[in-house]
Amino acid sequence: MKAVVNGAIYKDHEFLQNKALIYDSKIEDIIDYKDVDYSKYEQVIDAKGLLIVPGFIDIHLHGYGGYDTMDDSDDALINISKRLVENGVTSFLPTTMTMSVDLIHQALQRIRNLMTQSFIGAKVLGAHFEGPFINAEYKGAQSEEFITYPKIDILKDYEDVIKVITMAPEMRDAMSFIETISNKGIAISIGHTGADYETVVKAYEHGAKGITHLFNAMTGLQHRKPGCVGAALLKDFCIEVIADNVHMNPVMYELLLKTKKLEHLILITDCMRAGGMPEGSYDLGGQKVIVADGRCLLENGTLAGSTLKLNQGLTNFMLQTSLELENAVKLVTENPARYLNIFDKVGSFDQGKLADITIIDPQINVHNTIVEGVVLYEKKD
Repeated sequence: MKAVVNGAIYKDHEFLQNKALIYDSKIEDIIDYKDVDYSKYEQVIDAKGLLIVPGFIDIHLHGYGGYDTMDDSDDALINISKRLVENGVTSFLPTTMTMSVDLIHQALQRIRNLMTQSFIGAKVLGAHFEGPFINAEYKGAQSEEFITYPKIDILKDYEDVIKVITMAPEMRDAMSFIETISNKGIAISIGHTGADYETVVKAYEHGAKGITHLFNAMTGLQHRKPGCVGAALLKDFCIEVIADNVHMNPVMYELLLKTKKLEHLILITDCMRAGGMPEGSYDLGGQKVIVADGRCLLENGTLAGSTLKLNQGLTNFMLQTSLELENAVKLVTENPARYLNIFDKVGSFDQGKLADITIIDPQINVHNTIVEGVVLYEKKD
């Protein structure tokens, strides 16, 4: 048994003082600090007055630390995983790109392998399947060459791996695809789409539940054509937000708070391999990306993911809104866990859930990251 003491513990959307978090590989209890018997625990972590929150979950991330989900190597995902704990991330969805079906299948197989293996890093929860079922006119940094209409055959051998699919609902056979896949428990997220408001609402009625990187690569909000953005705001979609202050003007964060239920906001990074690396020239989905001044751009000037760290995204969102940390923590813990239907396992400190723990200061700097009870990151003084 292990314990974290001398910190404010996040439970039921508030921070508890003078308590201790007791855990092994799973959360055991939260007890009064005065009742801690140090002789009973193999490890006691002194949080030094910091904040103890559930581990962060990133549901949309392509790469980090020089590696990408589509790289032809198990080492790529392992290295991404090992580096992500620096940012407080304890689990994530490696995200594929619009490439050949063979390359996508190879990536999904590598993801499947790591879902069942024990290794030292953030856990691989499954895959976010972004493309190739997208609109070529809204492809963003995706490759047009491999875009196709939704085909269940492409997915049938990997339904255990895929947790989220980003797609355009105006594509051929899209509505029947959405309904079929949603009924299998896979989240359909609308993105890279030229769909009008009515089509997105129809997709919602057929089971679509998410919106991929809101405002980006989709039809915008106009007073006569409310578009995908209008449907995202008016319906109970869960929406991905890249809070890097680049993918949207940061004043939009407060707008989202005023128009969406808090439980429907999920912070993501959409990070590419340049995350955690020096600025310079990289690639994404086989296309050259120039990273400079905090922006990732294709040679034609199109945004191509980000280098955002999830803890920094949470900081950015809070700095530009009225949201207090007690509620903001949900955007990287409880909300993504509920979206993926894994809130019974992660996302809070309820007894019996996995002991995924992040210790932060009030500025959301990460000091410790614990995955299933094992300390995998400790900030150096």
